Amino acid sequence: MPTSDNTEVIRQRLATLREQLDLHAYRYHVLDDPLIADGEYDRLFRELLDLEERYPDLRTPDSISQRVGAAPLDTFATVEHRLPMLSLENAFTEQELFEFEERLRRFLNLNDPIVYMAEPKLDGLAVELVYCEGLLTVGSTRGNGRLGEEITANLKTIHTIPLRLTATTGQPLPALLEVRGEAFLSMRGFAALNEQRALDGEPLFANPRNAAAGALRQLDSRITAQRPLDFFVYAVANPAQLAAASHHEVLQKLQELGFKINPHIRHCASMVEVATHFRELSRLRDTLPYDIDGMVVKVDDLGLQRRLGNKARSPRWAIAAKFAASQATTVLRDVEFGVGRTGAVTPVAILEPVTVGGVTVSRATLHNEDEVRRKDLHIGDTVLVQRAGDVIPEVVKAVTEYRPAGARPVSMPVACPECGGPLVRPAGEAVTRCVNQHCPAQRLQGLIHFTGKAGMDIDGLGKASLEQLAAAGLVNDLPDLYTLTAEQLQPLDGWGEKSAANAIAAINRSKQTTLARFLAAIGIRHVGEVTAGLLEQRFGTLTALLAASEADFLEIEGIGEQVAASLVRFFADDTARTMLARLADLGLALTPPRQVASALPLADRVFLFTGGLAACSRSEAKALVKTLGGQVASAMNKKVTDLVCGAKAGGKLKQAREMGIRILGEAEFQELVQETSGTEA
Repeated sequence: MPTSDNTEVIRQRLATLREQLDLHAYRYHVLDDPLIADGEYDRLFRELLDLEERYPDLRTPDSISQRVGAAPLDTFATVEHRLPMLSLENAFTEQELFEFEERLRRFLNLNDPIVYMAEPKLDGLAVELVYCEGLLTVGSTRGNGRLGEEITANLKTIHTIPLRLTATTGQPLPALLEVRGEAFLSMRGFAALNEQRALDGEPLFANPRNAAAGALRQLDSRITAQRPLDFFVYAVANPAQLAAASHHEVLQKLQELGFKINPHIRHCASMVEVATHFRELSRLRDTLPYDIDGMVVKVDDLGLQRRLGNKARSPRWAIAAKFAASQATTVLRDVEFGVGRTGAVTPVAILEPVTVGGVTVSRATLHNEDEVRRKDLHIGDTVLVQRAGDVIPEVVKAVTEYRPAGARPVSMPVACPECGGPLVRPAGEAVTRCVNQHCPAQRLQGLIHFTGKAGMDIDGLGKASLEQLAAAGLVNDLPDLYTLTAEQLQPLDGWGEKSAANAIAAINRSKQTTLARFLAAIGIRHVGEVTAGLLEQRFGTLTALLAASEADFLEIEGIGEQVAASLVRFFADDTARTMLARLADLGLALTPPRQVASALPLADRVFLFTGGLAACSRSEAKALVKTLGGQVASAMNKKVTDLVCGAKAGGKLKQAREMGIRILGEAEFQELVQETSGTEA
């Protein structure tokens, strides 16, 4: 049992770690000016997690560890905003902005200049954060403006939302502060999220706002923590809480308290400057890393704001200047169906070319069969198309009032459009797939993946080059890449002697690779970089992997039934085995890992740790297990073979006894690793 003196030392160490991690997270996520390397930050964070797990009573609600998410909720509670979160009136032209100023002058009977704040209007989710004595206590959605949903655990996962306010100027923290801002998903984060959902066979989000809303309304905040959400603060419910005289000063004080302020906010001395900034934001719109749909204009002077007051649904002192929508109507001429690497069949709208957001659009995604049906699309329909930033254009809806007589409903094909093979839509999935593994379209997409950054990263063989080689009949499957010669490439359009030689040299270099990289490249469904690494660690060689059974795969911590079944199907396929043999004959050599895990003394054992260890940190113990070939579990499950119990073991000990799992005290664990490695734990 730890002594009171020891507990105080741990408490002080945790306080120091939290202070350091808060500072480094603020410098990294808010200021984009890190002080330390990522590896050093990770080391501090791991130490914090280990200490908090060993001493759960010393964990605090403002600890940065709370950003990983909490246990799932059954439902969201309802929160009443102390002061309503009002909506804004809209202006759609610069003229309407000047008319807004005239209304202000009439109401105030004022001839003096009015100073404004002009802020980008992010297309995200408005939320309120309530801080009591500097600690984040409640986070909620805007809801209907009066009542919102309590999503505190989800908002805590966003790194740019302070869990505790910082008083950098020495001023005391307000006893109560109700902060308002926008939670959003960046364009890059949105693209990565949809890419992963496509690989997982899940329906794609239509836009970043929907994706952000979906993330924040997860009952399991651990899922939210995996989404790259961000946050900009833009107001407080009651400026008196900050003793500020202007909105400009409010934002400055919020920044001092640790919040992230949008860099494109402007302090404007007149409505003319507001209009100028509106045009500038319109020009920048498609270059920003997040989606904006306009600009919010606010009277800067808080005294004038109080005099102007609110109308029923909106403040008199603010207005939203909206950009021209990045939407247009055009005609749906046809629908094509593309086949991806995993056989997923995606409908793509062929449109009468139309300009949307400054870009000519002739194709747009229709996502999947459910989306086609929901939008009731017919060939010949007039459709509304939208595009935001770098997001693929999409069809929003059909304008059914203009539907021509005899228009034919869009329907999914019954056979693969590329190979004529059967299409299957598995129960519970939104994606229809071609199940013919020899489908030429799947093979081409597989080749593109194999040579790409996520695969073997072969320079000179991008998507266009592989399409060209496939069309020329030079490459049909992976082994064909390794039979190519420079003489075959040189006569093709766009190729020359040097580029052909460089491509062949890059292909030859890729013959020497690791098992993990090769497995991630060859396109086994559900097997990415992480799973490939687990397989390399467990089996070491392709020969051992080919001999493995489904039960062998299921023994690996991190591999479930879906992945195991996919591996069995792939390696049992005669064509796949022939391909692997051909690659070996053509010189493909997989370098073994530094030490094959199956040859290590703890290779067949999975360890779970509970309670505090005295002789070493839990991180050190886990690393030692992995060094000796064992695996480390994060929770109790049927794969665990050994439970290592330190001080205050808790409920896991009871579970292990009930499941018949081997139980080791700390001394027994030390003895085990000493026997197997000749070292001390």
